[in-house]
Amino acid sequence: MINKAAARLKSDGWTILETTGFMHLIGPLWERKVGDSYEFALATEDKHHNRRGMVQGGVMMTFADRTCGMTARYVSGKEFMATVQLDTHFVEAGKIGDILISRPRVVRSTRSLIFMSTEVTVDNRCIVMANGVFKILKGPE
Repeated sequence: MINKAAARLKSDGWTILETTGFMHLIGPLWERKVGDSYEFALATEDKHHNRRGMVQGGVMMTFADRTCGMTARYVSGKEFMATVQLDTHFVEAGKIGDILISRPRVVRSTRSLIFMSTEVTVDNRCIVMANGVFKILKGPE
């Protein structure tokens, strides 16, 4: 199933993002640019399951957080950011084998904060809504 999802994503113009640390354990993460917007994908696997056999909520929260943060970096041109708030609403359960898609957007940007929003979807059906606030940092801390 993993190879089918990867083949589908590649054929639709997605590329794998290089990740390290915790994100490497969750991924691979996929990315593509459509017009001026960024889209991200995560093909869920057995390693993402919770005790009920569905996609773990923490995986979906991490995916929303990472994709909003990356988009904030891309749009602002600032390299270093930290999440200061992430509100997540679970609308529906994700199933193992689903391909999660996140299309983050900037809600507002100030000199020090970027407000982001995304919906995580499966087949254009919203399963998670998230809003985050990201602090622009001066450098690695």
